[in-house]
Amino acid sequence: MPVRRQSIPSSETTRSRRKPATTPEARESQMVSLAEKLAEQQLRDGSASAQVLTHYLKLGSTREQLEQQRLQGEVKLQVAKIEAMSSTMRLEEMYVKAMQAFRGYQGQSSEEYENEE
Repeated sequence: MPVRRQSIPSSETTRSRRKPATTPEARESQMVSLAEKLAEQQLRDGSASAQVLTHYLKLGSTREQLEQQRLQGEVKLQVAKIEAMSSTMRLEEMYVKAMQAFRGYQGQSSEEYENEE
């Protein structure tokens, strides 16, 4: 008769030897990772709660995928707007420098020009 090994809970066998987190963001990342591992184990064991099942079912839905695409598009749009504003500011600076140079060619200093206005 074969000898059965006693199963050791997976949490004891797969304990990671990570260093403690030094920032709140790193700590949050560790906690999320642990929660995902636990949820995965519960799904494999068949002991996951209805909330866990619903969460992962929603993640796989077409609607969720479309929502993620929409959010990515919004992020790209915001980045483009920021770049456009930055470009506009650089262009304005170039115009100011060009106007100062033109005044210098006319023999006017920038102080004389400001006094005329």
